[in-house]
Amino acid sequence: MNKVRTRFAPSPTGYMHVGNLRTALYAYLIAKHEHGDFILRIEDTDQERFVEGALDIIYDTLKLTGLKHDEGPDIGGPVGPYVQSERTDIYLKYAKDLIAKGEAYYCFCSKERLDKLREGAENSKKTYKYDKHCLNLSKEEIEKNLHDGIPYIIRQNNPETGTTVFHDDIYGDITVDNSELDDMILIKSDGFPTYNFANVVDDHLMGITHVVRGSEYLSSAPKYNRLYEAFGWNVPTYVHCPPIMKDAHHKLSKRNGDASFEDLIKKGYLKDAVLNYIALLGWNPRGENEIFSLDGLVDAFDYKSINKSPAMFDDVKLKWMNGEYIKKMSKEDFTQIAMPYYKKVISKDLDFTKISELLQPRVEILSEIPDFIDFFESLPEYSEDLYVHKKMKTNFENSIKTLEKIIPMFESIENWNIENIEKACMDLVKELGVKNGIVFWPIRTALSGKKFSAGGAYEIADIIGKEESLKRLHIGLEKLKNAAN
Repeated sequence: MNKVRTRFAPSPTGYMHVGNLRTALYAYLIAKHEHGDFILRIEDTDQERFVEGALDIIYDTLKLTGLKHDEGPDIGGPVGPYVQSERTDIYLKYAKDLIAKGEAYYCFCSKERLDKLREGAENSKKTYKYDKHCLNLSKEEIEKNLHDGIPYIIRQNNPETGTTVFHDDIYGDITVDNSELDDMILIKSDGFPTYNFANVVDDHLMGITHVVRGSEYLSSAPKYNRLYEAFGWNVPTYVHCPPIMKDAHHKLSKRNGDASFEDLIKKGYLKDAVLNYIALLGWNPRGENEIFSLDGLVDAFDYKSINKSPAMFDDVKLKWMNGEYIKKMSKEDFTQIAMPYYKKVISKDLDFTKISELLQPRVEILSEIPDFIDFFESLPEYSEDLYVHKKMKTNFENSIKTLEKIIPMFESIENWNIENIEKACMDLVKELGVKNGIVFWPIRTALSGKKFSAGGAYEIADIIGKEESLKRLHIGLEKLKNAAN
């Protein structure tokens, strides 16, 4: 068996869409599972769509995710160049080879004529298809047109009868009537190849054994196969992946502003969690485990387990998975990645390690951190109604009693630490003969001013210190007394 070689061939047209990253990941996993090569090729033949900085996004994303390519524009390799705009002479040569075989032809039709054909197809509610007008031009007519500098394109010459069969490893054998095949453009009037033609030529010359792409390209596959057959080349293994949907009717799409890989990282998702989740969008691992490192994915990945049915991008599941990754981090690593979020809302010199201990089990996305901890910086404005909690059985009256009694107990603590603070709270529970919540809820509310926060009463008090704790408890008591009156 030939060495497995796959490629990721993005166009530098913007950010890294989730679907693009899945294609890169699957291509990488197929190659590495078989100890093969993963190649990066830049497809920039559509110069009008080129976006400045998009190449950097491609390189940065592959580097960040650990999808290390074995050959590519930045590191070279034996079958370069790896940028399509640097290979234009190659495509023209192969297109002319097809003309010589009768498998392609020059087309000199004007834009006006093609527009009329398209308009006629639309009016008759038929699929537009070129009418082979230029196929039967004589050799003399072709040479005269070329000599006169008339703009031309080169088209594939597809048969109009019979069928074309191609095999996909996910979707099986697919048969298409040749009457449905358009004579697709191979070389455009600007001399650049079309995406479809350049792909076939490059995949062959670069020895690509497995082509991974979205299922939207299934309809183009018969035309690719006819090109392979016309050249007498081996057809690679096709692996078409199901679409990624954001709901039952709409595909995830960068044109619709759906999240890119960059967006997800900026929102506070971890790159390993995103990569893990994207792997599961269309692929089912054997067994119950869903949490995989990249090396674990390489070992487990079998592309024949990719589904045909669309994959749903589930924000809730991604959030859960990200939370699982956060929980597994060391406290030191979590504090380090959380620090920029801490600094957004806390300027005081607090013990951030203690804050991390409270936060790490609770947070699922890093961008949630500021809302969890902003009260450590200063007490927010809050309503006294927060003290009333049905489940805790607290009201204004018992909350006032709690705060009145805990303030002198806290004032008497000489060695301010979490153990002594907790002991004071528990002593008050015993003294009042009440459930924990009746004591802890009013204290926590007075210290945080929030319905939800990282940490309980004594943990918060320990972090913000004795002076700030007493100040906030006095504010809470005054607020309650005013409300009670």
